[in-house]
Amino acid sequence: MRSISKILERLALGVLMVGGLGMLLSMFLGTADVVGTQMLGQPVPGAREITESTMVLIVFGALTYGQIRRSHIRVELLYTRLPPRGRAGLDILADLCGLLFFGLLLWQAINEAQFSIQIEEATDGLIRFPLYPARIILATGTGLLIVRLALDVIVDLGHLIAGTEAEKLVDPIYADLVESKSDR
Repeated sequence: MRSISKILERLALGVLMVGGLGMLLSMFLGTADVVGTQMLGQPVPGAREITESTMVLIVFGALTYGQIRRSHIRVELLYTRLPPRGRAGLDILADLCGLLFFGLLLWQAINEAQFSIQIEEATDGLIRFPLYPARIILATGTGLLIVRLALDVIVDLGHLIAGTEAEKLVDPIYADLVESKSDR
């Protein structure tokens, strides 16, 4: 199971990096479009369509990495006051709800991707961009998240049975910040 988790983490990090590049592309393209429209009277053709497609990559590319780090937003008013078994139980409940929701999303995303490929769906505009790559990215990102949620259910069941505390992963980027805070 650790090998699957390591492979999934590397894959999620790779997809996250590609999403970051997509965000940079969208940022520069949006800036060029605004400057071109306001100063030169000429917008960048296809800027909106490219930005729409990269948004799917940015959002669904980051979901799995966020789950690996357990950094999704949650209300911890009750959670932090519970013993380890109670927290593990709530983690399992959250994982199962996530599996249900994203399982339904994956089912529909696959249907939409197949239909988009079948009809050769593309954007309307000066430049016609195919929409099926964004639909495939949505399905792939959702599928990766489902695999991670399934692994988390197994890990959280182990914590529930053993009554142990879940390991808190710290992103290497913020490790110095967290360590200096705990030293005080």
